[in-house]
Amino acid sequence: MVVESRDWFPKQTLGSLPAHAKARWGDREALVVGDQRWTFRALDAEVDRVAKGLMAVGVAPGEHVALWMTNRAEWIFLMFAVAKVGAVLVPLNTRYRTADVGYTIRQSHASTLISLDRSGPIDYIGMLDEALPELKTSAPLALSAKEYPKLKRVVLVSDDHVHPHQGTLAWNDLLERGARISDAALAERAASVDPDALLVIVYTSGTTGDPKGAMHSHVVIRNVTDCANRLGITLDDVILNYLPMFHTYAYSSCAMMSLLTGAKQVVLDTFEATRCVQLIERERGSILHGFDTHFRDIMDAQKELRKDLSSLRLGTFPAGSDSSRPIAERTQTELCPTVSGYGMTEVWTFSAISFPSSTVEQRIGASGFPSVGYEFKIVDPETGQEQAAGCAGEILMRGYMVTQGYYERPEATAQAIDQDGWFHSGDTGMLRADGHLQFIGRYKDMLKVGGENVSPAEVEGYLLLHPKIAQIAVVGVPDARLSEIAVAFVVVRPGVAASEQEILDHCKGKIASFKVPKRVFFVAELPATPTGKVQKHKLRDRACELLGK
Repeated sequence: MVVESRDWFPKQTLGSLPAHAKARWGDREALVVGDQRWTFRALDAEVDRVAKGLMAVGVAPGEHVALWMTNRAEWIFLMFAVAKVGAVLVPLNTRYRTADVGYTIRQSHASTLISLDRSGPIDYIGMLDEALPELKTSAPLALSAKEYPKLKRVVLVSDDHVHPHQGTLAWNDLLERGARISDAALAERAASVDPDALLVIVYTSGTTGDPKGAMHSHVVIRNVTDCANRLGITLDDVILNYLPMFHTYAYSSCAMMSLLTGAKQVVLDTFEATRCVQLIERERGSILHGFDTHFRDIMDAQKELRKDLSSLRLGTFPAGSDSSRPIAERTQTELCPTVSGYGMTEVWTFSAISFPSSTVEQRIGASGFPSVGYEFKIVDPETGQEQAAGCAGEILMRGYMVTQGYYERPEATAQAIDQDGWFHSGDTGMLRADGHLQFIGRYKDMLKVGGENVSPAEVEGYLLLHPKIAQIAVVGVPDARLSEIAVAFVVVRPGVAASEQEILDHCKGKIASFKVPKRVFFVAELPATPTGKVQKHKLRDRACELLGK
């Protein structure tokens, strides 16, 4: 008998997920934003309304739609609606300012920009006026901007529900236009979407240069499905989503996860620890996601509020580096068990993730166990020689989730992905004897002090145990005798003062002498990219300036 071959993992499109969720869990709650609530049935209807609106204003298959918006219900509807009409989403960081957003819109060839008019003190429309002066003289849907030849239309979401600005289309107008599109026309468009086609272009942080747009297809669904199965996410779970939606972390582990598993998603516009604690109690939250700062702040807020957080079941907390261990250890006893993981924009989230049944040490001391469909190897970055278990080197990955490449950046793509399909991460790590990956730090951040390798993350992790330190970054600067020396930049907690000697005394006799920073500089804040990653190259330059190097 001949058996017809088929893909072992069925291909789906992101835009089809709301309808599938409606069919399975129609009247269960799917989404909570503030005091508003949607069932899976209602969420599917909103996605269709938005999809029809996009069709009505002329968004064509394959066009790029840039989205510049804080977490809100419209973000959720749009991510699925853009996919349903076969367009490509370009999420923009809400910390972008005029130059950042201008570069990304131009480089991504976005034809449509959808944005808020403002959010709290942030005046988005003011920045758009500066980047797009033609808005003031253009008719809605007929933008002609010299610096952005591909950009045709700007849609603004406003909580005032009035026409927001000359040259833009109001969100409500988009929805009204969409009412003229038939269900049959939308269904025909959705059916034509290729699951192997480009779905999203996500921009990297750009710590040392312009951000690069990593391209991914609808295959991201497989990654999230595998993660859901590993974590045991079910329709009884409630996911708290306070991470920014423009990051793959929230996009996958919150929004996509909800539609694939039936779990309820509770969305906050921004992270605020007190609100998180209150919502965990109110909504019986069971799943948390985040990094050390999120978990630390939630635990500190709970000490003050003392809410009922017994519903918490599991958190995902990418750990493994020395800097994350103190908070990870505290989280296990004060909040909930967590699993660790590793991922990058170019290979998506949780290319490695531990199991809830892994040991505590594996869940906080490592960075996950490789996910199905991913290969890892560790190589000497100088020679390319593969390293044995337990030996550090550069982390390389290969598999179905490696980016299709950087949009319109063929040279950067060739530098990152070799001829055998291995993605070179630029991260230092090792594969342990138990098969777990351990992330150590960025390769370029490693220091060589008097011939000894020093991990800045290790030093940062120890110094974060000091009760007065809120944030810290350790960088290396040239030294005539030792080749490099470590220098620390410290942000102290509000309302306290600390001295350089106090910080140095905290290290002496506790960590190896060659790891102890030679100088400590106090700063109000650490320079960061729009995605929040510390720009260590700026700190190195500043340290050299202060030390006369």
